[in-house]
Amino acid sequence: MKRPIEIIKEAQGTKFEDEDGNVQELKLLPPLNSEEIKKLQSNIPCPIPDEVMELLSYCRGFEGVLDEIDFSGLEGGFGLDEIFPHAISIAHDGCGNFWVVDLTKDSTSWGPILFACHDAPVIIFQTSSLSHFISEAICLGIPPWTSEIDDVHEKYHKRVWRENPGTLTYAQCIESGDPELNEFAVSLGESFLFIDMRNAKVGDGFSWGRYGPRTVNKRFKGERIFAYEVRKSFWQRFFGNK
Repeated sequence: MKRPIEIIKEAQGTKFEDEDGNVQELKLLPPLNSEEIKKLQSNIPCPIPDEVMELLSYCRGFEGVLDEIDFSGLEGGFGLDEIFPHAISIAHDGCGNFWVVDLTKDSTSWGPILFACHDAPVIIFQTSSLSHFISEAICLGIPPWTSEIDDVHEKYHKRVWRENPGTLTYAQCIESGDPELNEFAVSLGESFLFIDMRNAKVGDGFSWGRYGPRTVNKRFKGERIFAYEVRKSFWQRFFGNK
């Protein structure tokens, strides 16, 4: 796949059109200066990848789709430090929902990128590649607006909230034969449900707010294995039901 900067350069002059017929040209945001580069580096646990440094020296993002796309994430973002301790929020929809780069100390790229939504309160896997994200974002602004970003924003987050797919119980983690799932499950106990997103594909995700804003979320070390605590209702607790 092409480097992010190549995709951006080829897209210059692109006319974005929304469903109301309003036209806006792709507008590049200015590059980061040396102080902003230093600030970004101090915020993350890994070196800035070469292709990202190249991109940020050319532009920090662009306008015309979503609310704005800023590859540096220096303007703040979604939060949820217990899930994303070193997240870079690179885009948002203007309604409090963000696309975030999930970085760890071992990261060598600006990925994976996930959609962090508060309504419904879910996390959805978008892509493992910044180049792919940029390409899909550009498609989002061009009729017929066919884009995986739109699929995640409009369809997959509703499915994950409605169906709650891919969750694993304590017993399933113990019986899986996977040492990391086993260790995580033992550390938390039977009151948690677990989600393994180490090999996630677009649309996979989990309900971080399944039991309201006080839902307890956990992450296993630097791995993309998550868990949230199941909160029993008053009547379940009263009668001792599981």
